[in-house]
Formats: sequence, C-alpha cells, structure tokens
Amino acid sequence: MERIRSSELGAHVGERVRVAGWLQSLRRLGAVSFLVVRDGWGTVQAVVADDARLAPLREAGCEVESVVEVEGTVVANAQARSGVELHAPDVRVVSAVTEAPPVRLDKKLGNAPVPTLLAQAVVANRHPSRRAIFRLGAAAMRGFRGALDARGFVEIQSPKLVEGATEGGANVFEVKYFERIAHLAQSPQLYKQIMVGVFERVYEVGPVFRAEPHDTARHINQYTSMDVELGFIDGPGDVMRVLTEVLAEIVRELGAACAAELAQLGAVLPAVPARIPELHFSEAQALIAGALGERERDQPDLSPEGERWLGRWAVEQHGSDFLFVVGYPMVKRPFYTHPDAARPAYSASFDLLFRGTELVTGGQRLHRYEDYIAALAARGMRSEPLAAYLDGFRYGMPRHGGFAIGLERLLMQLVGLPNIRLAVLFPRDLTRLAP
Repeated sequence: MERIRSSELGAHVGERVRVAGWLQSLRRLGAVSFLVVRDGWGTVQAVVADDARLAPLREAGCEVESVVEVEGTVVANAQARSGVELHAPDVRVVSAVTEAPPVRLDKKLGNAPVPTLLAQAVVANRHPSRRAIFRLGAAAMRGFRGALDARGFVEIQSPKLVEGATEGGANVFEVKYFERIAHLAQSPQLYKQIMVGVFERVYEVGPVFRAEPHDTARHINQYTSMDVELGFIDGPGDVMRVLTEVLAEIVRELGAACAAELAQLGAVLPAVPARIPELHFSEAQALIAGALGERERDQPDLSPEGERWLGRWAVEQHGSDFLFVVGYPMVKRPFYTHPDAARPAYSASFDLLFRGTELVTGGQRLHRYEDYIAALAARGMRSEPLAAYLDGFRYGMPRHGGFAIGLERLLMQLVGLPNIRLAVLFPRDLTRLAP
C-alpha cells in the first residue's frame, strides 16, 4: 500500500491508507486511545478502540518520537484537528525510541528557555512551531529567487574562502588554507560587483560570516544573505524599486504557500506599498533626537532604539511596516559606496527598516577605477590585496548598485521572535559551535 501524507488524507475518506511518521503522543480516554503521528506535513490522529492494536508499541517499549507506520480507514470527523482521523488502525514499529526526548514535542514550546531549544535543536526543530518558521524561510527564498529570475537576473555562487576582508576591518574569521591563511567571506559583495560585468544582473543566496563579538538578540555570526546587484542604474532609487518589487513577491509567495504556518505562528504578513516611504538620514536623526533626546543627534548611525522609534513613526504617519532611510554618512559605509553627488558627506545608500529593525542595506557603488584608488587611499587601505577586484573597474563597469536581505532578520521580524537565533536551524554565535 502506498504511503499517504497527512496533508492528503482528506481526499481519501472511506479508504484504507498507510501513513508513516513519528509517534507524537499516545493518550487514553476511557476505553479509547488516541495515537497522534506526525510526518513532514502535519499530524494525523488514529482512534484505537481495541487495545490489542497497540501491542507492537508496548512490546518494543516505544516512547514518543518512535518511528511508526499506521494503516487505517480514513473517517471524516469535524472535531479532529485535520478534519479526518484513522479508525481500526494496524501499527508497525519502524524504529523504537525507548527514552523520553529532551524536549516535549506534544506541548507548546513557549515556556522552553531559548538556550534549551538551541542546545536540543536536533529534536526541538521537529516541533511544528519550529518547523513552521523554517518553511517560511524556504518560501521567502523561493519568492526571492522567483522575483529575480522573472526580471532577468542570473543566480551565482561566490567563494566563501577568500584571501582578505571583503568590507575591510578585522572582524573576519581566519582559516588555515594549506600553508597560508584564508578568511571566511563577510559577504559576496566584491564578487557580485565583478559579475555585473558578466551578466549585468546577478543574485546569490548563501551564508556569510561576521566575526563580530556581538551577544545580542539580533546578531549572529553566520547568517543567510540574499544578495542582489544590478548594472546600468541611474541612482540608488533604481535599486530601491527593485528591492520593493522583490519584497512584494516574497510576501505574495508567503501568503500563497504558507497560510497554515502563518496562522500557526500568529504571524501577519506586511503590506508592501508600491512606494515605500523614505527619510533622509539627517531628517530621521532629527526626528529621533526630538523624541528620544539629543544623545541621538550627530551620531554616524542609528541606534536600535532609534530604529524602533522610526518603525512606530512609519506606521503612525504612513501606515507602513517598511521605511527607507537614505543617505547614511560616508564614514559609516564601506569603501565601495558611492557618495551623494549633491551632499558628498552623505552616501548614495540606504537601509530598509522592517517593523523597526534594519532588514536591508544597499545603495549605489563606485564604478570608476580611479575613484576606487582614491577611496582606498583616503581610508588608508592598500589596493594590492584587491587587485583582482579592481580589475573589474579597470576594464569598464557601468553605474551599478545592489542590496542584501538578511533572511533570519526577515523571519525574526515577520514572526515576532524575541531572538534571531530562533530563526536559525543551528545558530552560530560567540559560544555555540554545536549542534
């Protein structure tokens, strides 16, 4: 008999079918037992009126999370969670678990401490609420790819072992590479710019590594970056328009594919305006200073508290969960950032805030070789380690720009998670290298 997924049972009412999965719970109510099996798509309940049918579980000493097959007749029942259940089941044990798992998967995880969930992620990630988060992540990446494929972008995969620091600075992980030292890539930035000279429009989904000693609820040391770069732009506004379109496609894919997961997590999809409201950095800083105090003024970046305030302001003033902050000071942007032609102390770049947290950084890049040489010299950086990268500009590069979306930040803000580590299968931070 062919195995049926739990999500397909509604189409087989009255039929004898076989399901397989993990024993999530077994409880007795009077003379009837209820056996719940979880597979990769949901759960199914089997009603057992004859206790002898459970003998294989007892004989094998099965605890929850044992892998079982259940063959039974599909019966419609409006009171069952999925609207159907199995009657007169025959149970076969595939893999017996004889000790209780470290995390209860038949209960809500709301009260489980974050360190426990992370330490026991091998089992905890099986929980339906954890699984729902990662299904949202898969759909977000699918929507991202679909939006860019439809707009003539080419997906690339850049090296993750590189010679030097991508963004400059010392916050890189060193790796022994045969007889010399390499580094884990901070981002695909330099390579995606190079590839504009090949395809004009490129994107990448992959891991990036930041050796920053943060220990906050919104930082991790390895995350998934969804990067985009496009050529022949007129300015950062072109990049912002593509980003807006991509976000709209991601939200559409989440709504179409993940209604059950969104409902399970109590997550509300944002509306993506055709034109996301924007503020210049100087205006944003003045607003924040007026609301939170002068300590926020004359800083080269926005504080997390300031970003949260701007998120509330965007909702109140524009009814938007998104807000572009444009024109960050050049001193806070990487060497490849193009300055604002009208205000050179500010950059032709932006951050996109989503519900009060930075989600995206992007902007226009330098495209002339001589400008790169000058920018590196102004920052005291040597050009020799970047010789291959600079060749892309030595031999002709159009005006271009791009952006990067942090997948885990997106999930954290979408679901309202208290800690970004809960949006990662197996997070890497200051202390965690396992599981």
